[in-house]
Amino acid sequence: MINYIIKRFIQLLIVMLLTSFITFGLTYLSPGDPAELMLTSRDVIPTEEMLEKAREEMGLNDPFIIQYGKWLFNLLTGDFGYSFSTKGPVTEILGQRIIMTVKLAIVSLSFLVIVSLVLGIVSAIYQNKWIDIVIRLISLMGISIPSFWLGLILIYYFIVKLNWFKITEPTALSSVILPALTLSIPLIGKYTRQIRIAILEQYSADYVVGARARGVKESRILIRHVLPNSLLAIITLLGLTVATLLGGTIIVESVFAWPGLGSMALEAITYRDYPLLQAYVIFMVFIYVAANFLVDIVTQGINPRVQIREEGQE
Repeated sequence: MINYIIKRFIQLLIVMLLTSFITFGLTYLSPGDPAELMLTSRDVIPTEEMLEKAREEMGLNDPFIIQYGKWLFNLLTGDFGYSFSTKGPVTEILGQRIIMTVKLAIVSLSFLVIVSLVLGIVSAIYQNKWIDIVIRLISLMGISIPSFWLGLILIYYFIVKLNWFKITEPTALSSVILPALTLSIPLIGKYTRQIRIAILEQYSADYVVGARARGVKESRILIRHVLPNSLLAIITLLGLTVATLLGGTIIVESVFAWPGLGSMALEAITYRDYPLLQAYVIFMVFIYVAANFLVDIVTQGINPRVQIREEGQE
């Protein structure tokens, strides 16, 4: 287990290093002069002398590998540079946006886990009955609804018509409900179907048939045996979903004017704010890689057979 964790951690570091190199390389090849962008963002009409001085201060006259080395060193020390559009340290901006995104992700994940777990269990227990058909139909509708359309419908009915919520106060708890629902409803449909399928597969297993033959109660079979084995298959999918929610969703955050990472990335692209965009890409990759790493560790902790198979391959 320890060897596997070390191996996966080294892979994580390699992926992050390659990502940083590609991110910096694409920024380096992007059109536009960073020195000119920086001076223009400060409401300064740059002259050639000012541009040359700014390029020298920013190290733009150095070879590519030297520029990348300096940038990577600053990155490792927590210095992401200064934003062209907001005129502030990228680290502070990223920290503020992460807080808002985490808030949205926690509420969305709560809706997702609670609702999909209940619907998936009920749908599996009452297989092919009317309640199962209704839940499957609702799940299919949830998966099919585009996020931007769902967000606009929720805004129209619950904000414009009923005036139950406000989107102009992102710090208020009530303001996160509608964006969280917009994110979670399509995922609820997806997870409900996955949980239903996983539970039905376990119900057809030999150990369930044997437990029923011994007279074990259905509720005990479900809680003690079926659910733990069923949810193991959902953990990997859930880990990637958490990474997606933490990475921010541009469409939903734009519809609700939510000041999270997704809207920050859109602003960075619009204003060609390269330092801010670089920080977003690095953070996104780190979240996905870290989520996969943690999912692998949790999966091996729950199911030792995964560890045995991995060690056998080594």
